[in-house]
Amino acid sequence: MNRKKKINNALKSKLKKANAKLHKSNKPRYISKAERAAMAEAEALEKDV
Repeated sequence: MNRKKKINNALKSKLKKANAKLHKSNKPRYISKAERAAMAEAEALEKDV
């Protein structure tokens, strides 16, 4: 019984990992503070011109 459980757990975890890779997150990409400042500066320069 123990061996069956181990094998099934291994297979289930493989399936979970495969499914997790298929479904992409809806979370937006992380933008660092410095990058946001640079983007804001570029936008401000664009508005002035």
